[in-house]
Amino acid sequence: MRTEAERYAVKVGRPVPPSDDHPGHDWTGIAPAREAVILQHLQSSAVYGTWEYGTWNAQPWHAGTDLHELWKPQRNGETGIPLDLRSALACATKLAALHDSGWVHGDIQPAHFIIGPDGAAAIIDLALAQGGLLPHELEFPYPGCLVHYESPEISRSILDSRTAVPTTASDVYGFGASLFISITGWRHVEYPDDAPRTVQRKAIATKPHRPVKIPGIFGKLVDAMLSPVPEDRPTSHEVCSIIACAVDATD
Repeated sequence: MRTEAERYAVKVGRPVPPSDDHPGHDWTGIAPAREAVILQHLQSSAVYGTWEYGTWNAQPWHAGTDLHELWKPQRNGETGIPLDLRSALACATKLAALHDSGWVHGDIQPAHFIIGPDGAAAIIDLALAQGGLLPHELEFPYPGCLVHYESPEISRSILDSRTAVPTTASDVYGFGASLFISITGWRHVEYPDDAPRTVQRKAIATKPHRPVKIPGIFGKLVDAMLSPVPEDRPTSHEVCSIIACAVDATD
């Protein structure tokens, strides 16, 4: 949506009805209002309301390119174009700032980092974030994130109890999986493209991730971020520091 002064992103939510291969869920109807309240907690100008089937929100639009699209030349094997680690650092810095504010994103994926024309990053789609107090009517059990970027402990918990508790460590894992797929074009864990969600989650919970063959200290960092043990992963601030070193090494 565009006004004379600003451009806004507008989200409209409604419940997903059950089908033959999906149990359905109601949280998608609540999610836009929940996200708006979280954005307000984070001092962003967002408004929300209700409509016949759920809730809606309007929030500032972030112009730019997501991380996966930005690194497409590397995946296509185009030569002479160095990997833009400054964009990775901008995303890492934004994630660390979110963690410093007391929030966990809970749905980290490449499309949720937008790198603007000035090189700064924005982090979007915060409907599943956890951290602060929210109105009771806007709460729902955490449903897990996009499975391709889910950490093993989140997948195990969703399989066991249908919900989980996202952490800064699971965010770091999701960011590592996002960096991995953005560079290589491969998901961090192998499973059939058309596998049901439960099969995908079982693979993430039990199988090792694909070998990280990205060279240099950046590759070692991504490998550490994908550790199956949450305590062994670097913190978001450590991720920033190591990527900054990698940027310096390429300058």
